[in-house]
Amino acid sequence: MTKPLKQIHLAAHFPGVNNTTVWSDPAAGSHIEFSSFVRLAQAAERAKFDFFFLAEGLRLREQGGEIYDLDVVGRPDTFTVLAALAAVTERLGLAGTINSTFNEPYEVARQFASLDHLSAGRAAWNVVTSWEAFTGQNFRRGGFLAQDKRYERAETFLRTAWELFDSWRGDEIVANKETGVFLSDAGAGSFSHHDEHFDISGRFDVPRAPQGRPVILQAGDSDEGREFAAATADAIFTRHGTLEAGQAFYSDVKSRLARYGRTHEQLVVLPAATFVLGDTDADAQERADVVRRQQVSGQTAIKFLEQLWNRDLSSYDPDGPLPDVDPELGENTIAKGRASVRMYRDPLATSKEWRQLAEAKNLSIRDLMIEVTSRQNFIGSADSVAESMNNLVQADASDGFILVPHVTPGGLDEFADKVVPLLQERGVFRTEYTGTTLRDHLGIDRRNSH
Repeated sequence: MTKPLKQIHLAAHFPGVNNTTVWSDPAAGSHIEFSSFVRLAQAAERAKFDFFFLAEGLRLREQGGEIYDLDVVGRPDTFTVLAALAAVTERLGLAGTINSTFNEPYEVARQFASLDHLSAGRAAWNVVTSWEAFTGQNFRRGGFLAQDKRYERAETFLRTAWELFDSWRGDEIVANKETGVFLSDAGAGSFSHHDEHFDISGRFDVPRAPQGRPVILQAGDSDEGREFAAATADAIFTRHGTLEAGQAFYSDVKSRLARYGRTHEQLVVLPAATFVLGDTDADAQERADVVRRQQVSGQTAIKFLEQLWNRDLSSYDPDGPLPDVDPELGENTIAKGRASVRMYRDPLATSKEWRQLAEAKNLSIRDLMIEVTSRQNFIGSADSVAESMNNLVQADASDGFILVPHVTPGGLDEFADKVVPLLQERGVFRTEYTGTTLRDHLGIDRRNSH
């Protein structure tokens, strides 16, 4: 019996907290003006994407004591942008990163329940953690949470928020013209939560939202992060986008679901991916090479290298060889507030791998950084990209992709116009939305999937 084709999930990421965007491109626009968010979101909705995603940082990142100049310096508040987008979109899911370390459950639950109401059931929460004192200084909590405790707090935070969402025992609200809106007996319930992290009680004041709880997204790659996703998330972001690595990650996280009483369909695996299209595959590859060199200038390459080396390398030639000295071990004093720093758990081992790669391929610093910092790319004609995406999904290397355009805000237009119709022709992507909520789009339970 022929296995039915899997349906591909697609989401759009509005970049700005990394160097993905080619700032020098004439088509590059503002990352602050609301019109930019509107254009990318409406392109995603026109193409019938599942959701639009905003990342968030709680402190401007620094390198060498200065603002990290590859980032957008500032970004409007996530909830404010998503709430405004709810008014100019109809079906597109609206996902935002909100930190579980430097916020409180009642506040976050209230904001997401409100967003879910305003959007008629399209809210999603990307739950992230932070342990570093650098970010904590903005909250007078520098160093208050040990790194090994961050997932413990995150899971407790999330389950506490769920208690608040679920404290409404029904959906009924009774309206009275004389006295205003009041609750029926089946309305708001009380909550009481007391543990090591939170000691709260009261009544939750936002009526039960259309989805019950917002869709939960997670992006951890460590063993703790994967377990957290298996226990709590509806979708997990990943950097493993190639066939072999994607299949290994996919199999691993899906295999963890059963111990929490969940099925494979209740966790959607979505690698981040960039794309470069051309009239032919050769055309696209030539264009992609130009884009990568625009994204990783000589100055950028040195900054990337400093994040691992933990040293000032500004005197080195980016077109020259790697430094003879080894990375400086211990606390990272060069980069502050950069998630990438924490990816290098063994700087000496990573530097050894990079040296071997650079020697084998005769790579300069800049060439090496272009190679090792590259995301999963889809490069080719529209037909080639559609085929590659579909092959990965059907081979269980992913369930879909979070697309990160290199030009904002119009970088999704070409994909929407050329690749999406080909996926639709193959019968692996919707031609129209069949539901109204984000849970509908993702194919997970409307209320509570945990």
